Amino acid sequence: MTATISLCMIVRDEEETLGGCLASVQGLADEIIIVDTGSVDGTRRVAEAYNGRVAAYDWQDDFAAARNYAFSLANGTFILWLDADDRIAGEDLKKLLALKRELTAEVSGVVMPYCLAEDAVGRPLVADRRLRLVRRESGCRWSGRVHEYLEFPRKGEIRVWDAMIRHTGRADHSRRNLRILRRWIAEEPGVSGRRLLWYAHICYERGHYGQAAKGYRKLLLEPSGFREDRLIACFRLADCCRRLGDGRGRLESLLGSFHYGPPQADFCCQLGEWFEERADWRTAAYWYTQAIAVSGLDTGLRPVASAALTWLPHARLAAVCLRLGDAGAAYRHNEQALRHLPDDPGLLGNRARLEAALRS
Repeated sequence: MTATISLCMIVRDEEETLGGCLASVQGLADEIIIVDTGSVDGTRRVAEAYNGRVAAYDWQDDFAAARNYAFSLANGTFILWLDADDRIAGEDLKKLLALKRELTAEVSGVVMPYCLAEDAVGRPLVADRRLRLVRRESGCRWSGRVHEYLEFPRKGEIRVWDAMIRHTGRADHSRRNLRILRRWIAEEPGVSGRRLLWYAHICYERGHYGQAAKGYRKLLLEPSGFREDRLIACFRLADCCRRLGDGRGRLESLLGSFHYGPPQADFCCQLGEWFEERADWRTAAYWYTQAIAVSGLDTGLRPVASAALTWLPHARLAAVCLRLGDAGAAYRHNEQALRHLPDDPGLLGNRARLEAALRS
């Protein structure tokens, strides 16, 4: 028997975006539940046009509570969650329809890639993976008043499915998120764990890099925590140090990521850049080569720029190899970068210059 899927969403004043989201899941969701947290525009009208069941909800500055309420209204075998500015493209919708036919009783949840930014032709620039589909009876609940996350089922199989959901929004919610976080801290004193990470994120998003760096460093001193959170903290701390002109701190943050597992491609690229900026071409080449070697490793659930996994280390190696006097290696790496970005004018220009150098 084919599983049924309830799409659960929380929205507010999403008249302009909700229709695009709901249109992109036609044929997938057997039930659409829209929890409206106080819209004053035509959001309800749009939802009802797609046969959505709209439920009013008294907003409490708590995203997890609102999402848990939406989940409580679901009747399907599985629950899919989306935001109003998320979209599922045609090929990815086909993959999800195929998945729907394969959701056996043993499956409790499905992790899917989430594109956070894309280029002009739709190629992902930054993506992570999220628990996107859960069995309704698995007991999964949301946690966190802001930057909420869905807890993984304790039992059953977790599938990983290559059907990408794309985020199209560009709104800056840092002011709202800071207000919610401050209220949360006032009502439940103490900042540690994920609340500390979210505080540092909000400082980072608002350009307060010194405060963000303090938050990330404090998180990394805690005795335990999620591996992905610590890797994110290392990466963001390194960028804070870069912006603050703290080269030593940046290097220590990047190397500190090795406490939490083997080197990963984006960290290796940043290490290559650190040494390249100091004209240490051989060490830079080593780290860019390492980035290529580990590009196929699982990066977990944290966001990673696709460039670090594809063209970037090859492009930088081309430049570094040329500095080292090896035009042949530079040409080969430039060609590898072009496999990922075949129309890039910079890489095409490099090809012409390197071909001329090899002929001379």
